[in-house]
Amino acid sequence: MDILQIIDEKVPAALKSLYDIDVPKEKLIVNTTKKEFEGDYTVVTFPFARDARKKPDQIAEELGAYLIENTKDFTAYNVIKGFLNLTVSDDYWKHFLSRIKEDTSYGESPKTGEKAMVEFSSPNTNKPLHLGHVRNILLGWSTSRILEAAGHDVVKVQIINDRGIAICKSMLAWKKFGEGKTPESEGVKSDHFVGHWYVVFDAQLRGEYAEWQKSSAAQQLLESKAVKPENVEAFFKKYKNDYFNEYSELGAEAKDMLLKWEAGDKEVRDLWRMMNGWVYKGFDVTYENLGVHFDKLYYESNTYLLGKDIIEEGIENGIFYKKDDNSVWIDLEDAKLDHKLVLRSDGTSVYMTQDIGTAKLRYQDFGMEKMIYVVADEQNHHFKVLFEILKRLGESFADGCYHLNYGMVNLPSGRMKSREGTVVDADDLMKEVIQEAAKNGEAIGTLDGVSEEEKQKIFGQIGLAALKYFIIKVNPKKSMIFDPSESVDMQGQTGPYIQNAGVRIKSILRKLDEVDFDDLNGYESIHEAEKELLQMLHAFPSIIKEAAQDYDPSHLANYCYALAKGYHKFYNSGLSVIRAENQEAKAFRKALSTSTLNVLTSGMGLLGIEIPERM
Repeated sequence: MDILQIIDEKVPAALKSLYDIDVPKEKLIVNTTKKEFEGDYTVVTFPFARDARKKPDQIAEELGAYLIENTKDFTAYNVIKGFLNLTVSDDYWKHFLSRIKEDTSYGESPKTGEKAMVEFSSPNTNKPLHLGHVRNILLGWSTSRILEAAGHDVVKVQIINDRGIAICKSMLAWKKFGEGKTPESEGVKSDHFVGHWYVVFDAQLRGEYAEWQKSSAAQQLLESKAVKPENVEAFFKKYKNDYFNEYSELGAEAKDMLLKWEAGDKEVRDLWRMMNGWVYKGFDVTYENLGVHFDKLYYESNTYLLGKDIIEEGIENGIFYKKDDNSVWIDLEDAKLDHKLVLRSDGTSVYMTQDIGTAKLRYQDFGMEKMIYVVADEQNHHFKVLFEILKRLGESFADGCYHLNYGMVNLPSGRMKSREGTVVDADDLMKEVIQEAAKNGEAIGTLDGVSEEEKQKIFGQIGLAALKYFIIKVNPKKSMIFDPSESVDMQGQTGPYIQNAGVRIKSILRKLDEVDFDDLNGYESIHEAEKELLQMLHAFPSIIKEAAQDYDPSHLANYCYALAKGYHKFYNSGLSVIRAENQEAKAFRKALSTSTLNVLTSGMGLLGIEIPERM
């Protein structure tokens, strides 16, 4: 039983014995004692005052005395205005350290039998993965791993948006201007090759639009809209989408291609399969380099017709209603979500229809209790509506649906735009942070004598740690700026800083092979720096549970930084491990270092980050 469980059990028992009051453990408020006060854990006694008919500070005094007399795990207490600060015995900490020192699964919870599905990445096949996808992927992957550590069976999926007008734009540009070029003929990574044609299409469209603005049709439009000369530029800037749909020759060709795709036209379908194949090959390389994989892939080309049968059934049950034009809607005003279209008047589906059908399909595939969607916060309203509809349809998994929304991620240079080719591709971003890590490593010179192959492996581990940690440490709901040079700073709150703590511990432990762990029980007096580390190690399981409960990997990322900082503080406190004052101290500090390394390795591993052997 850990110390928090002991407090949860002993404090209510003491209150019952002292004041004959019943306090469920759920009502206890227990915190780590603030650094300015003596003690390890603090019990707040104010909530007991009315039932006990005593002042909080008197309750704290009597409760502290009772616990010292009746519980061997506490050796001292003090009271600060109704806050009872308890000091945990050294014997408890030594027993705790003995238990976890070689337990590489410490922190993980037993299997709950509950299954969760996490959907993340879900890219379009008209361009490579970019910085925005990287944040999505890292959040989805780390959330999946944290849920697994918290005892869930987790299925990792993505839905690939492989159809639609954006895909046809890339296809049409390659067909018109590609001259039969291939990724192999151009020596270009295959998803980057396809993304190039998406940019080409937009460039061609902009040129066509600029020419059209000089035409008589454009002038007639301006006159019909009574656009003043000083407002012409602003009008045309806003009118671009309307132009695409109403006047553009390229737009007409792209829309015609989409209609042919939907009709199953062989030539269009063959082109679609070829170019999507190029993209998937490129995606696979990027995912492998990021260290992620999926258990199942869904494709919008297979799911875009799903949901219609559910809508029809919902109409019969009075959940949806038809308008005079035959379009189908749902009234969500009582949930403050207004009315929502679920089928167009021509019977075609909208994204909401597809998402309803896909959710049902996934439940049939996996029978999960939780369904987590990792999607940018631009879709907040969409998911509120989706989850409300699923509830009204009576889907058993509806209450377990969660939108893990996240803010925009930009570079110091500003916002990125796919169509203008200013997006930073994930591959280029990984290459840049690895180069930054290599530049720093070569400057420091700590890897002199290491083979070039091993150096490159280490630089890769450091660079990816920099990228992943810098993004994951930020609360998902916040927008952020990713700075590659700042991310590799060895002195800041970065992945490499945490890796450095792990590398330092590995170096120490290599020199302590002959030290016997059993001697740690003879260690007489635990120092403050050691106790701080023990308390942080003790909190690891609860941090994993909190991160899983909140679907927020930043809890774990910030914990790992605090633990690494705590070890650096311990290392610089004058408490030597290798040259400890006696064998017992050496054994205790070896166990403390081993446990810290294990927790850092586990915690960072859940974030997809490795700790190298050297740096």
